[in-house]
Amino acid sequence: MEKWSVVACDQYTAQPDYWQRVEKRVGDAPSALRMIVPECYLGTPQEGERVAATAAAMRRYVEEGVFRAATGFVYLRRTLRSGRVRQGLVGLLDLEQYDYRPGAQCPVRATEGTVLERIPPRVAVRRQALLECPHIMLLVDDPEGTVIEPTARRLGDLSQVYDFDLMEDSGHLQGFLCDDDEAVRVMGALRALSLKSPFLFAVGDGNHSLAAAKAHYEEIKRSLPAGEAAMHPARYALAEVVNLHDPALDFEPIHRVVFDVDDEKLLAALREELAAAPGDGGQGVTLCLGEREERFAFGRQLANLSVGTLQAFLDGYLAREGGRVDYIHGAEVVRRLARDEGCVGFLLEGMEKESLFPAVAADGALPRKTFSMGEAWDKRFYLECRPIAAG
Repeated sequence: MEKWSVVACDQYTAQPDYWQRVEKRVGDAPSALRMIVPECYLGTPQEGERVAATAAAMRRYVEEGVFRAATGFVYLRRTLRSGRVRQGLVGLLDLEQYDYRPGAQCPVRATEGTVLERIPPRVAVRRQALLECPHIMLLVDDPEGTVIEPTARRLGDLSQVYDFDLMEDSGHLQGFLCDDDEAVRVMGALRALSLKSPFLFAVGDGNHSLAAAKAHYEEIKRSLPAGEAAMHPARYALAEVVNLHDPALDFEPIHRVVFDVDDEKLLAALREELAAAPGDGGQGVTLCLGEREERFAFGRQLANLSVGTLQAFLDGYLAREGGRVDYIHGAEVVRRLARDEGCVGFLLEGMEKESLFPAVAADGALPRKTFSMGEAWDKRFYLECRPIAAG
């Protein structure tokens, strides 16, 4: 199981050595690694080969009987590297109840702006796939702990389906299959919670993966009679639900590093376009350049959050002057990358997690890559799979 389960594909994108270690560790063993494309390979000569290999691996694993079939919620106990325990429930999300388009008033809301050009490559992978193996995490605003937490009191009655260490010092994972009684209780708690809020779920991780699942399902709906489309397995997406108020759930900022730029020219533009000047208070960002690290306050604000102002500036600057941006989890990685020539790092402050649901209800999706749920090693690992192809 340790070789099977690997971290979300959008992690360690600027650290290919991480994925090289994973490749070496997995070897020829069955692994979810063969069913995904780590994003560090996107745009490289390996991308096309890896996309084709994912569908072949899924077929091979199904034919070889790698999977055990089960029905029901899976309750998760994820022991993080810190020793804290995060609880979750894996289940199916009805994509009819979700829409990633701005302004959508659905029970399931996107929390960040969707980059539309990122969807077609993911849909192309999904069209060929027999299975999905997601890293999607949904958040539920449940301060009283009525949905997930009561399951922990019934573990003695439930069947344990896995119990293993995650690779790369990423903690430990236990899973328990919920019986019918527990499923009925969970659904009742979700219904009660839905009456207290304008929406039930916020997408915490995997915004673009869920958007791709929705786009793929909409394609299928256009190609099939309504009755067949409604029963198609691609109507649903596998996801883990986590309580926003889980004490082990932290919101971490997602930092930026830009590559292949003239750093002095970029800094001059930052000063001019955002009236940025050294100082604390208000919106701002900590700039990393070589060994230099200094906070700049924004005298001109382009959005309600610092991350939105910075992102708007970077989008315009890079479109005009060239260069590229990567989104980094972990300040030390930013500092290390920013020491290279032509690289500039931007350290952002985090947001309070309790402000997420009110912000999404009031303003819609936040600027992309606003927050991360924990450090990279705390992210959801690929594990459970389900069929998404008919037949």
